[in-house]
Amino acid sequence: MSLSEQFHTEDLHPIDIVEHIAEFHEWDFDRVADDQIAMAVEGQWRTYSITLAWSGFDETLRLICTFEMEPPEDKLPALYETLNRTNDMCWAGAFTYWHEQRLMVYRYGLVLAGGQMAGREQIDRLIGTAVTAAERFYPAFQLVAWGDQAPADAMNVAIAEAYGRA
Repeated sequence: MSLSEQFHTEDLHPIDIVEHIAEFHEWDFDRVADDQIAMAVEGQWRTYSITLAWSGFDETLRLICTFEMEPPEDKLPALYETLNRTNDMCWAGAFTYWHEQRLMVYRYGLVLAGGQMAGREQIDRLIGTAVTAAERFYPAFQLVAWGDQAPADAMNVAIAEAYGRA
């Protein structure tokens, strides 16, 4: 059964939709509050912590995808350059490094102004895009932080976006 065939209620709260998606994919999740959910999504490189929160104030569904990263202090300038290069390649969302928390973060805000509703496929794609971006650029971040690679060289290993099937 496809994700869209599983649900028929169109007026679900965005976080209710996320909860249904997490159940559909069998991801571990915790409904933190009515407007927030946290889940763990297994990737090839690591498990990503993903939090989605609904803000009624600005009608935005916020996604934060994080993974731990503790680069040596002397590697931070190169890591920040790599982040800039990475963000130039991301059309939806952006990466940042939260130094105090020692987390690499991918963020995206889906604006649903005027009472718009996000569909199940749209939210599923939002989550999938976050994981895909993290998987794609994780090796570059690692090479810069621990492999003594220059940012430009490390970006060469970022898996290119694939179209079609192999």
